[in-house]
Amino acid sequence: MSASTTIRTMDDIARLAGVSKSTVSRALSDSPLIAVETKERIRAIAREHRFQLNAPARRLSLKRSRAVALVLYGKDDTFFSPDVFMLEIMGGMSAGLRALDYDLLVTHVDPSDTDWPRRYVDSGRADGFVLLFGSCNARQRRLLADMRAPFIIWGAAPADRRYCSVFGDSVTGGRLATGHLLETGRRRIAFLGGPEASPEVQDRLRGYEEALRAAGHELDPALVAYADWMEPETAGPALRQLLERAPDVDGVFANSDMMAMAAMDAARTAGRRVPRDVAVVGYDDIAVARHATPPLTTIRQNGPLAGRLLAQNLLQHLETGAVTNVTIPAELVVRAST
Repeated sequence: MSASTTIRTMDDIARLAGVSKSTVSRALSDSPLIAVETKERIRAIAREHRFQLNAPARRLSLKRSRAVALVLYGKDDTFFSPDVFMLEIMGGMSAGLRALDYDLLVTHVDPSDTDWPRRYVDSGRADGFVLLFGSCNARQRRLLADMRAPFIIWGAAPADRRYCSVFGDSVTGGRLATGHLLETGRRRIAFLGGPEASPEVQDRLRGYEEALRAAGHELDPALVAYADWMEPETAGPALRQLLERAPDVDGVFANSDMMAMAAMDAARTAGRRVPRDVAVVGYDDIAVARHATPPLTTIRQNGPLAGRLLAQNLLQHLETGAVTNVTIPAELVVRAST
């Protein structure tokens, strides 16, 4: 195509620049997701051929990939691996996207890679992104927000409400779990948390402490232990150590169902009967919780619903730019472990 040729459409510019039509559209709209060099090259071609962007035509002609990418951060063989609850969220997300004629992609990203959002949008592989709070750090979230990349996150609300999120009501969940154990007559209740730095864990700890104080008890640091909810087998050793320093423990609030089941195994190994000697409450209400031995009392936060909301709210953000922060309610489900 020569310089004297009239360029009438973004397809013409795309062929001349060797990029996709969506990249041309975003470059001419000054999208921060397009690399500066690519943006300048496309704009130079448009100026040279006196191309004017027609906004209504852009909205009609811009084709989306109709795919959303679930982003998991990790390096080499340390990639984040979703647990059972996260898999339930992914199932809900996939169903929610499918109902709106979108597909779900799962991609692993090196934590040091800062250009992956541009590559995904530039290549037309994904229209938006879903992040898991446990898989990414504050710097990575801030990078996407600064780039104005279309994304939503599961796990915690942003303090500045700069981006979309869906998260559980962890304070209420901690309060419900601990309050139920107190109501069953337990007085030495252990808190078996996930990663200590996690906002979700700290919110559940706050709910635990609020319930204790409301019943006239003070938080005893000797009854607080942490494990890794991505490696629930770490809950067993954590509980055994806790029982060694506080042998009068008669209740356990574990921060995930898988951790709770590992804790029940550890309690039995230590000669404690569940629930007669030690009552146990989990968190999430994953499908296997009702089939534990004994069936597990837990806090339900409805992973499939969370997944559908992540899908729906991200697509709403893509269409309207609306930033939403939605809380999934916590609900006590009583079974035989208490």
